[in-house]
Amino acid sequence: MSTAMNFSSKAFKPRAPEKGSFPLDHLGECKDFKDKFMKCLQDCSFDNSQCRLQSKDYLECRMENQLMAKEPLEKLGFKDLLDAPPSQADADSKP
Repeated sequence: MSTAMNFSSKAFKPRAPEKGSFPLDHLGECKDFKDKFMKCLQDCSFDNSQCRLQSKDYLECRMENQLMAKEPLEKLGFKDLLDAPPSQADADSKP
């Protein structure tokens, strides 16, 4: 009885990367956003909570350029940075 495994019987099927894996920005489409984010991190002693706006802008750029899957910003933790809908903004400004 042979216990050797035959790996050639199955064809390799590529699959999409796991969430959190995305292509590198080889063309530099989001380089300016990345640079602003990195500068903010350096200026703020790498406290990323101080650079959330730059992080949001960088991720938006990546999504717009198909460098990562589109996700709602609320799901990425930026709900508090989103602009309020006009109806809410008008209601909040009334006395």
